[in-house]
Amino acid sequence: MSTVPEDWRPTASRERLQLRATLLARTRAFFAARRVLEVDTPVLVNAAVSDTHIHSVSVQISGAPLLFLHTSPEYAMKRLLAAGAGDIYQICHVVRGLEQSRIHNTEFTLVEWYRLGFDLPQLMDEVEALVRELCVAHPAMRYPATRVSYREVFLRHTGLDPFAATIAQLHGAVAHLGYQAQEPSQRDELLDLIMGAVIGPALGHEALTFIHGYPASQAALARLDPSDPHTAQRFELYLGGLELANGFQELAAAAEQRARFAADLRERARLGLPSHPVDERLLAALAAGLPECAGVAVGFDRMLMLAAGVTHIREVLPFPTERA
Repeated sequence: MSTVPEDWRPTASRERLQLRATLLARTRAFFAARRVLEVDTPVLVNAAVSDTHIHSVSVQISGAPLLFLHTSPEYAMKRLLAAGAGDIYQICHVVRGLEQSRIHNTEFTLVEWYRLGFDLPQLMDEVEALVRELCVAHPAMRYPATRVSYREVFLRHTGLDPFAATIAQLHGAVAHLGYQAQEPSQRDELLDLIMGAVIGPALGHEALTFIHGYPASQAALARLDPSDPHTAQRFELYLGGLELANGFQELAAAAEQRARFAADLRERARLGLPSHPVDERLLAALAAGLPECAGVAVGFDRMLMLAAGVTHIREVLPFPTERA
């Protein structure tokens, strides 16, 4: 005799589903007004990401090579950019393993876009405009946004210079969290923990807060700052203690990107994480010529949480992972 599941109902109310639909329509209108082309790239992709903080989910289809559910449309969108697509955006579901919490769901919605000829300040302006459009009732919308360097925000909240602090000092900044390293800690591991658990939750309560000037070791697919090679041309946006956006001045050099992928794979091996071949099609697109551009990914579900005034992501998702 089969058991009828009792958790078949959605976790989001009809009111929240309506709000989701309204904000999706506003997002599309926002980009249409700016003549940014909406694109739609595959959810199933041939290459996993190499980033040690992101966990790709694999899919085995009979008779086909191993595939993956994309964690971001970035690689495919950059192939479109290199092929001459121009300014583009995408609203899509992405999937990341090991992401379940009050503000995380394994499957979630990203808004990602790329603007040719933009620098980071211009892209921050556009990100701010979209967030103000969607989160208009949030109290922080009454005040101008602030832009603070990564170094400054660390000094302000921990008293430490993230570029000069010792490993022992960084350990001290998270001691109250009960953090116990299983092996000798790496600097970026500790910096990420401090940003995520200590600094980030304190940001963006009084005003939209952009953090820029991240360490070069955290550049990912961003360019390094030519005026300060210790920092990357990257920003994040915080509102109400939530990280909403991650933006880059996009790296166009194929050889440098290949070297970064190789470094990521070495780090994944050190950490005992699975590794897969890098995306050769992305590297070929970069070699063919990525136009000068800046790009950003914004967490749509988190914006919806802030617009709805709720504290758990399941309140804005019809069926979170445990009910899918």
